[in-house]
Amino acid sequence: MSEPHVLPDVLGQELDIVFCGTAPGTVSAARRAYYAGPGNAFWPTLFAVGLTPQRLLPDDFRSVIRWKLGLTDLAKRVSGSDSDLCSAHFDAQRLRGVIRRYQPRLLAFTSKRAAVEFLGRPVGYGEIPENEGTTRLFVLPSPSGAARRYWNQAYWQELADMRHRPVEMSARTLPLKGE
Repeated sequence: MSEPHVLPDVLGQELDIVFCGTAPGTVSAARRAYYAGPGNAFWPTLFAVGLTPQRLLPDDFRSVIRWKLGLTDLAKRVSGSDSDLCSAHFDAQRLRGVIRRYQPRLLAFTSKRAAVEFLGRPVGYGEIPENEGTTRLFVLPSPSGAARRYWNQAYWQELADMRHRPVEMSARTLPLKGE
């Protein structure tokens, strides 16, 4: 029997953006709420860039689906800081299955580490020049207080602006792995 997920996914059909972290931090795991660390900028930033009409609290995480947003993590069965995690903790195949099933317009990694572990190669911030099926990929600076030196809200605003653009079928669209 496998271990249960530390936090439940918040997913549904026709989502604009699914945010994917590496794994819940220690505080988030203890509170059973996404992005719950005291210095985490996730919830204030969603509001500041216009992705939610009000500022949400970590305990409100399930409500993001109202605004066509979803939440998941690449490592579902462990928690801790990125430096505590090893590649074996990440389940890229599970995430590919989530993308295949729900087909969000955008998958936004909330850290470079999550994107690197998913793609198996280095990435920069912003839109990644390939898709996973029809889902566009985007890398955001981590909202964690521990990563504040890398923080740049401009990438979060770019993602919010992309959300409101019409859906474009890109020539960069690649088939889902395994198809």
